Amino acid sequence: MKPYIPENLPLTNIRWEDHIPLIGKANAALARYDGILQSIVNPAVLLSPLTTQEAVLSSKIEGTQASLEEVLEFQADPSEKIAPEKAADIHEIINYRTAMFFAMEDLKNRPLCLNLVRDLHRILLESVRGKNKDPGEFRRVQNFIGPLGTTIEQATFVPPSPEKILPAMSNWEKYVHFEEKDGLIQLAIIKAQFELIHPFLDGNGRIGRILVPIFLYHKGLLSSPMFYLSFYLERNRPTYFERLNAISRDGDWNGWIGFFLKAVMEQAQENGKKAKAILDLYNHMKQLVPEITRSQYAVKVIDSMFSQPIFLSTDFMKVSNIPRDSALRMLSALKEAKVINSLREAKGRRASLWVFPELLRITED
Repeated sequence: MKPYIPENLPLTNIRWEDHIPLIGKANAALARYDGILQSIVNPAVLLSPLTTQEAVLSSKIEGTQASLEEVLEFQADPSEKIAPEKAADIHEIINYRTAMFFAMEDLKNRPLCLNLVRDLHRILLESVRGKNKDPGEFRRVQNFIGPLGTTIEQATFVPPSPEKILPAMSNWEKYVHFEEKDGLIQLAIIKAQFELIHPFLDGNGRIGRILVPIFLYHKGLLSSPMFYLSFYLERNRPTYFERLNAISRDGDWNGWIGFFLKAVMEQAQENGKKAKAILDLYNHMKQLVPEITRSQYAVKVIDSMFSQPIFLSTDFMKVSNIPRDSALRMLSALKEAKVINSLREAKGRRASLWVFPELLRITED
């Protein structure tokens, strides 16, 4: 199989009239979701579990097996012993989440560019599998995609040869700042073109998915770079890969664009439901927790639980800055009211571990 030769952007073979119905529906769904985002005072904190779940699902597409609860438990107590394979999966997921948060902050100071993409790749591969595959550097060797043990002749896809990477990525970067007729179609092309160029030795799919919320924010289609597409892509994984393969095999960009617009439309609706449910839960807790705790620290308690739904009692005290006796009393009262559950009792120097189950239920629903 010969290496794929990427088309120059912008594309000239988009059948715009075929996509008009989905363009309208997807943009409307995205605008409704952004309305919910704008109603949340601090979406980065309140929707933090959704961001972690996005990292879990995006990494799962690449083969990791860790669950949201396992990641949150590890983050709460890294000293707990777990199997090396599980630890490796969790570290990859945490790196993905760190890269997403880095991008959110970095976009305040510079536009979406190749240097930002390289920085995200360095974060993604830091101290995990693939750390020896030139983090942050475009590949200088030919690679290919196929089942384990496959030769390049048997590959399902052979990305562009190394000398074509920089010209293709430079063209890609220019297109990121191009004024296309529709931002969502532009994003569909940007994401697919990046994954087809396959500029890095590892982590291309995950970077491609991180680019989705980054571009939506860069383009002004979202007020916060918080959009979670991996649930749809994981659920429709065979179609996702087939639509990408059809571009390289048949030049079928329009099939991919149709799939992507539907993905954005359906996931914007799903994201909106979850964000609204989390906001409703937050408002409910603002009424309930003060009644349960009878404490001046009630708001700090709520914010702490939403930012870290699985937590050690000691971290709860640090994050909320509540005196120890008051914190322990409130944790006990919240447990009795079934707001939080105990995952592990305190023993010796080992702190108790707690979970805020309703927030996890909404996140994973």
